[in-house]
Amino acid sequence: MLPKLILTDIDGVWTDGGMYYDQTGNEWKRFHTYDSAGVLFARQCGIPVGIITGEQTEIVARRAQKLKVDYLFQGVKDKLHTVTALCQELGIALSDVAYIGDDLNDVALLQQVGWAGVPSSAPDYIQALATVKLAKRGGEGVFREFVEHLLGPDKVAQIVGDITHYNQ
Repeated sequence: MLPKLILTDIDGVWTDGGMYYDQTGNEWKRFHTYDSAGVLFARQCGIPVGIITGEQTEIVARRAQKLKVDYLFQGVKDKLHTVTALCQELGIALSDVAYIGDDLNDVALLQQVGWAGVPSSAPDYIQALATVKLAKRGGEGVFREFVEHLLGPDKVAQIVGDITHYNQ
């Protein structure tokens, strides 16, 4: 059984968790391009993807727009509340949701979803909440690893075959 919705945190998952600022106050985030394939794989299976983060940045909005992410929630203090409302809107249960997060503000959601992923770089007590064990660290393509795990190797191979055949 596949999830009906895949959600992800950003800092510490799509990024290494570092906050980079230059002398003029600009903020920088480094995203790994591997994670964009995770969005593509989910889309190929008809599974919507959403970003939910406590931060509020134009950087994340631009990344979500570029990848055509289905849902973007920024500045969220209570992720479980937000996701519960989204599930009600979509007519699905929390048990139909896959979520990957890495820190304290993710705990309540990780405890309630059907699939809970955590990067290997997260603290041990957060990793203990994972139902999906991941090898990669945040910022190293762990979202893609999470999606590939959810879909399974046969489905991933089929998608890759379809994509590479289409591009030839």
